[in-house]
Amino acid sequence: MELRAGPYDELKEIAHAACEGSDPAHDWQHVLRVAANAQTLCDAEGADAAVVMPAALLHELFNHPKGHPESSRSGEVCAEQALAVLAQLGWSPAAAERVAYCIRVHGYSRGIVPATLEAKVLQDADRLDAIGAIGVARCFATGTTMGSAFYDPADPMCERRTPDDRRYSVDHFFRKLLRIPPTLHTATARRLAEERARFMSEFLAQLAREIGALPAAPDRT
Repeated sequence: MELRAGPYDELKEIAHAACEGSDPAHDWQHVLRVAANAQTLCDAEGADAAVVMPAALLHELFNHPKGHPESSRSGEVCAEQALAVLAQLGWSPAAAERVAYCIRVHGYSRGIVPATLEAKVLQDADRLDAIGAIGVARCFATGTTMGSAFYDPADPMCERRTPDDRRYSVDHFFRKLLRIPPTLHTATARRLAEERARFMSEFLAQLAREIGALPAAPDRT
């Protein structure tokens, strides 16, 4: 995946190096996907790409592991590191802070509604990468990293219990992933999310049939 030509080479090098050794759900490919989403949203929504694209590239400079007690503060720490990087590259404090703000508030776990269009775009771009086929892959990659089972065999679709995504990867769909589309801010992101949300629902229905949680649909051929 390639980014459109632009003044991002130094930031790409720094961000790429920061992702070295990251888990597959938060690696350099994730950063590139988020940046590509952000580029699409900037074009469609009129956001300032000079703010959004650096924020997208730097939003994984730092990330506490999933399940870490300080995980919800990852964005704050990452924003401070982004400020330091941009200062070293000669950015003005005001311009750097616009980028850092996007990073600071982008995380789902913080539940913040951003005050700027640029921060809304980064949040949407990041959340789009959490749903759909890539979201399914990232969910199970993270679960494997955390040592989670795929599902609770007694109640795999959380019909009679509260989702516990530290123990079961499938529970993450019910705790977070299926809840993402209504949180998206931009019309473009909401439109892009429709197909991805539909895919996740179809995936869960197929999984339920395969593991016996639901009877298979009757053959109507």
